[in-house]
Amino acid sequence: MPDITPNTFPKSRVIGATMLSLTVLFAGCSSSNSSSASTSTSSKPAQQSQHVFETAHFADGAIVDGTKNAACTLNDGAKATCATFTIAGYPTAYSTGPFCPTTITTPASEAGIWFDGNGTYDLTGEFIKNLATFYNDNEWHMYDSKGNINVTDTREAFLGAARPDVDPKYQNFCVEGRLAWLTNGEAITKTVSIPTKPVLTSSSPSTNPGDWGVTLDGVVIAASAPVSAILGAHTIASFDKCGGHFNNAEGYHMHASTGCGTLDDDHISGETAMFGYAMDGFPIHLPLKASKLKAAKLDECGGHSTPGLGYHYHANSPSKNSVLTCLKGQFVAVAGDRGGPPGGPPR
Repeated sequence: MPDITPNTFPKSRVIGATMLSLTVLFAGCSSSNSSSASTSTSSKPAQQSQHVFETAHFADGAIVDGTKNAACTLNDGAKATCATFTIAGYPTAYSTGPFCPTTITTPASEAGIWFDGNGTYDLTGEFIKNLATFYNDNEWHMYDSKGNINVTDTREAFLGAARPDVDPKYQNFCVEGRLAWLTNGEAITKTVSIPTKPVLTSSSPSTNPGDWGVTLDGVVIAASAPVSAILGAHTIASFDKCGGHFNNAEGYHMHASTGCGTLDDDHISGETAMFGYAMDGFPIHLPLKASKLKAAKLDECGGHSTPGLGYHYHANSPSKNSVLTCLKGQFVAVAGDRGGPPGGPPR
């Protein structure tokens, strides 16, 4: 069980304008109510500091309707205080895209990426051209005689392909979306509740909490994309270089962490930058390099406790098609929240 003894997080420079901090100090699974944003509460040398929940870490515009603290009940029955807020549903720190290549000669610099649980691939025209060989399936043929790739380049095509039951005429298409094609041409906001004082689960870590969390620039970190359904319809649900894409139910959302929208601070040596909060309230940091994984001694959920940060997760590599593996803490269960409609591309 990780040590989550309270202390304050090192002073940070925040993406965008600063916002009112909801700093809450917490300790393990205890019922301590310490709550100072600027006071170190522990002098025991053996204890580690714990990064606290702060809305000041979010980018300007990432939270669109303020933040409210209220009592909540977590999935294992624990009583807690949760911060409830609405995220923008569209990144405030970067522009989305590009996604699909347009021809079989399109280079990596002009397209996005694809990951399927086995690897991460530049979505070049050459990759699309060789899908039949790559997936050992002769049904793949996503381009015409002139080398132009079938892309969902209209709202009608996007809506026909980005759904569980792909319209047959959009099979063998590279699927991409745009903000303008969402309902009313607007980002899909989402209201979330995250414990301000994380509570470790008393049972096995949760592998299916719905969404994994939210990014500091206002985007949902969704569950794994349904790769089997996507490939089964002979579609490629393209991701941009930040690991995100669109559907009409969730709007823009992430399935991988590649380095976008991180906290702009002098993070501790040997650690990667923070880019989001998990639904259990623990911070999520960028993936560690393979050479540092062994020394980091990550647990089954990809987390560990370190001096100055306390317990936090490191995202999986994009190839895993899941930002996290499980949650060590309790979270607010939301009925039917599965990170988007089940099945079908894209999620």
